[in-house]
Amino acid sequence: MSVLTEHAVVQDIIVLAKPALFNIYFALASIPIGFPLAMLLALGKNSRSAFIAYPARLYIYAFRGSPLFIQFFMVYSIMLAFNISHWKPMGIDHVVLHPLFLGPLVLILNTAAYAAEIFAGAMKAVPKSQIEAAHAVGMSRWQTFRSVIWPNTLRLAWPAYTNEMVFLFHATAIVYFTLPVINEQKDLMNKAGELFERDYNVFLHFSVAGLYFLVISIAIFALCGVVQRRLNRHLALASNDGANAIKPIKFNPGYLR
Repeated sequence: MSVLTEHAVVQDIIVLAKPALFNIYFALASIPIGFPLAMLLALGKNSRSAFIAYPARLYIYAFRGSPLFIQFFMVYSIMLAFNISHWKPMGIDHVVLHPLFLGPLVLILNTAAYAAEIFAGAMKAVPKSQIEAAHAVGMSRWQTFRSVIWPNTLRLAWPAYTNEMVFLFHATAIVYFTLPVINEQKDLMNKAGELFERDYNVFLHFSVAGLYFLVISIAIFALCGVVQRRLNRHLALASNDGANAIKPIKFNPGYLR
């Protein structure tokens, strides 16, 4: 790698640092709201009441069955069609159609549907014996959910939900491809495309943008790994009983058979 190329890579890393913050913002603004909404949808889908279950299932089916790209256009078009842009919360103009508001809104609606399917399946996988034991000791339905169903749902669903959070972060790359850019606010892919139009160096700019996505995704996996270890802290990696000790997973690929 020549000195000129090394300098260009470093310069791209610096230039794309600020756009990466917009991708991080979209993810951080979507996950905290999408998580409880997904849990409510999962409870609704598994509800015995048809008036609750069918709307939840319809919502999940609609958002999982349509591309996120189209969902951005649909929500933006609905905002324009019904003049919702005239709504000015706290006197702030154009906040509803602003990408920093509309982007997380669509991502929340999308990730809630996918995560709800994960949580609904995890709830069904909770051992029935534990639920029956909770009822046997006199726990109410809320106590059973809080002490048995909720913890086990998180433990069972967390690996899959970790992937959903990473996919959500990757989906932030299309926010500014569908919504207007305001005040030079550009994310990684939008800024990389702008740099590409200057010198047509596709390998440099998009590779650095991909590197940012990779590093941030690894950070998300690391943080979620800490949460997973916390959720499964009752499972010791090593115990005094060597026969029943839980061994850590080892990477041992078999290249030859």
